[in-house]
Amino acid sequence: MGRLTARLLLERGVPKSDRLGRVRSLDLSGMELLSEHLDPKLLCRLTKLQELDLSNNQLETLPANLGLSHLRILHCSNNQLGDVTVLRQFLKLEELSLEGNPFLTINDNLKVSFLLPKLRKINGKDASSTCSQVEILNQELTIRVTAHWEKFMAALGPEEKAEKVQADFVKSAIRHVHYGPESLSEFTQWRVQMISEELAASHGTRVSESNTPESSLGVAAAFRPRARLAAVKRLGDVPLRLSSTKRMCTSLPAQVEGSPAGLSDSQPALQMEPLHFLQCHSRNNSPQDLKTQLWACAFEPAWEEGCSEATSQTVATCGGEAVCVIDCQTGIVLHKYKAPGEEFFSVAWTALTVVTQAGHKKRWSILAAAGLRGQVRLLHVRAGFCCGVIRAHKKAIATLCFSPNHETHLFTASYDKRIILWDIGVPNHDYEFQASQLLTLDSTSIPLRLCPVASCPDAHLLAGCEGGCCCWDVRLDQPQKRRGCEVEFVFSEGSAPARRVDGLAFVNEDVIASKGNSPGTICLWSWSQTWLHRGSQSLVAVVVLARLQWSPTELAYFSLSTCPDQGIVLCGDEEGSVWVYDVRHLLTQLSPPPAPPQAPTQILKWPQPGADGQPVTKTMVNMVVANTAFTYLAALTDSNIVAIWRRC
Repeated sequence: MGRLTARLLLERGVPKSDRLGRVRSLDLSGMELLSEHLDPKLLCRLTKLQELDLSNNQLETLPANLGLSHLRILHCSNNQLGDVTVLRQFLKLEELSLEGNPFLTINDNLKVSFLLPKLRKINGKDASSTCSQVEILNQELTIRVTAHWEKFMAALGPEEKAEKVQADFVKSAIRHVHYGPESLSEFTQWRVQMISEELAASHGTRVSESNTPESSLGVAAAFRPRARLAAVKRLGDVPLRLSSTKRMCTSLPAQVEGSPAGLSDSQPALQMEPLHFLQCHSRNNSPQDLKTQLWACAFEPAWEEGCSEATSQTVATCGGEAVCVIDCQTGIVLHKYKAPGEEFFSVAWTALTVVTQAGHKKRWSILAAAGLRGQVRLLHVRAGFCCGVIRAHKKAIATLCFSPNHETHLFTASYDKRIILWDIGVPNHDYEFQASQLLTLDSTSIPLRLCPVASCPDAHLLAGCEGGCCCWDVRLDQPQKRRGCEVEFVFSEGSAPARRVDGLAFVNEDVIASKGNSPGTICLWSWSQTWLHRGSQSLVAVVVLARLQWSPTELAYFSLSTCPDQGIVLCGDEEGSVWVYDVRHLLTQLSPPPAPPQAPTQILKWPQPGADGQPVTKTMVNMVVANTAFTYLAALTDSNIVAIWRRC
């Protein structure tokens, strides 16, 4: 495509006219346009233009002086745009499409929401939720930058020159002022720089209206409302009611049951506080939807190499037709992916190194989500789109997990009683995956939980199944590409492996926590000692190290989880409680386990009633997980609520 001409613009413009100044709508889509083809001297003659379609071209940027002062609708989807700040020239813009620009992320969506005050729709969706995120982040960053200014100025001497002070303050603010998740760091640093530059220029006296919300705390409260947990909910009892606002933020202390029988004084209770209660999976965003079932959640791992203390505050949840990515600190839903007609049962994270068309290497966080349709969707979290679909099974996928040693190896477990190991590969320049099947593992019953053996993840895979706990050989250097179960585990001598195992996770390199094999207890057993006694047997009794007291309920499918770095085991129950076990003192135990099960370190309850006098909510907690450092917990309930807790 060559340079644009006035004649071409008139041919593609509406209404038809012989003057560019009369054109109100212009379609330049699919013309292989490059950025240099957009001549500002020509386009600025479109003085009445209100709608411009530049989609399906090869634009890397837009000229900063197009002069389209009346533009209300702009389509730029499926280009190569890498920066959105140039859009600030279109102050009357109401609708914007940026989908299919692989270098743009959620940070850029927040930037355009800040830069374009009249924006109503972005990528075909209501922009109000994104604007509310910007308001919350903007207010908090303004408060933090102002506090940093006061601290910075108090440490200066009187001889410091004003110009140097201003420059040093901006650098210091960018380095020290942080808020929100790592995935929004680009946006927050961008805003911190803008706020600090204006604050320094005014010598700390003001921040302009363009940098702050229209009012202070009242505006933030309007965007971060409280959703009351209003009525007691038990199985088959009165349904839980929520206000239409969808969110509860509270600093009430967590209610912890008195020390359970057998709790040692040497194990002080962990201090947790409830932060947010989110109803973000509701069908049609309805607060009356209490039936959408939430199934699984997983914290994004911290990918920083060589940083043992790195952790994450971003959690993915799935339920109904949606997958949500939530920042635990702020309670903001960073991204919501929907697949109409799907019901998602499981999510799992990995990180891939990809090479862009420009030859740059980038680290992508990829979220795999699967469920009722038997398909695995691979979601590019920061860019907010699905970049691959694997048609993995003909029946629903119950659970999935990535190999800890191979970032592209994904296990999928289905109701067809098969587990398949896939290599999802690395996306090509068109951001497409080409997955290949490596192994098929046959099970005698439905696999519910997958768990690569911590000490040898490339050799063995454990699974909690409807019919017990099973193990497969997953070594890829073996000739058989389809394999049956290698070993079945039993939890008492002479018993059959017929009892469902619906919870399974490693507490450290050797000790496994499992649930379902014995009513009212969670079992801790040793992989190495059990495997040592195996010999050539296909039915092996596990070597039990200890048993943990749990709810006496006969209900199943409460998924336990662990925080190996902290020696923590977690499990919810049918009453809305979160059972927390600090098992570090049990991990080195060599003597036979005591007869009575070990009591939990503590049991977390819902907050006490608020000022409105509403009762405590009781609802089933299906799943609870913690991040690596055990600073945040995320719990899923059967009443369509995601609960976020923070360690004090």
